[in-house]
Amino acid sequence: MKIFEGYQRGVNLGGWFSQCPYTESHYDSFISERDIEIIAGWGADHVRLPIDYELFEAPDGSWLERGFARVSEVAEWCRKNGLNLIIDLHKTAGYSFDDGEAERGLFDSEALQERFYRLWEEIARRFGHLYERVAFELLNEVTDRDFSDKWNEIARICVSRIRAIAPEVQILLGGYWNNSIVALADLPMPFDDRIIYNFHCYEPILFTHQGAQWIRNMPADLRIGFPGSAEEYHSMMQDLNLPVGDIFAMARNAKSADFELFDRLFADAVAIAEARGTALYCGEYGVIDTAADEDTVAWYEAIHNAFEKYGIGRAAWSYRRMNFGISDPERESIRSRLIAAL
Repeated sequence: MKIFEGYQRGVNLGGWFSQCPYTESHYDSFISERDIEIIAGWGADHVRLPIDYELFEAPDGSWLERGFARVSEVAEWCRKNGLNLIIDLHKTAGYSFDDGEAERGLFDSEALQERFYRLWEEIARRFGHLYERVAFELLNEVTDRDFSDKWNEIARICVSRIRAIAPEVQILLGGYWNNSIVALADLPMPFDDRIIYNFHCYEPILFTHQGAQWIRNMPADLRIGFPGSAEEYHSMMQDLNLPVGDIFAMARNAKSADFELFDRLFADAVAIAEARGTALYCGEYGVIDTAADEDTVAWYEAIHNAFEKYGIGRAAWSYRRMNFGISDPERESIRSRLIAAL
């Protein structure tokens, strides 16, 4: 399988320009150049930078120069510290993976689609010349499978419009069910040789999101360990009626939540990527801070070993806060072990 060179070990900067207060004081204080230096010191080769469209667009649709200047500053910090950068559009006008954002209509509205294309054209004009160290991710986590065909067509048009401005930049493309690894098979064939297939991996959700209040039917006090048996996870998921698929069945009936689960999932994804001549990248993975420390380390080590086996690039979620922060005080006792398993 092709390797996504320069994007093998990374960290997300979630909560800075996305899922955040859209204020200058927040932007100024959440991440600094010192944080980029720290991430480089962890041995990472890149950061993934989630951005909501509000950073770049005023309510009337005009460009916000200060937002573009901020991303230029991040790109320079990364250059100085030997890190590459992925610009990830986490939310666009008319679509967000988070229902609470109340963004609707992208998949049905030509006007909103045109706004999406125009934003990417502007990003390409500003940052496409940095293609040797900057990559683009079209959109974070398409949700419903019903959006798949329309999303594939929107992606095709968007890539063609980016290519007219930035022909050499690498572009990441993910599928439905929040960039599920099993959705890769339904992505279109790569439009060119600079398309990277992108997925997220928080499997099993029951462990990585235990107690998360944004997951429907998830009890706040639920705790479960890792590794564990598929039977144990099945039983608890059925009792709770969680809105997630049977990941063990998708992983060819894996019997346990451990390296076996990731190994089977990744092997199938690698086969797709190899057949289509592209690389694989996992844009998000991580464990909520309510999980037990030793279980968190075991999960990181298991998924790390699978990433390494198949040469899959990745970026952990997340550097700070967001309930997953590797640099947070709650992770101090295990941080060095998590960093080693990035």
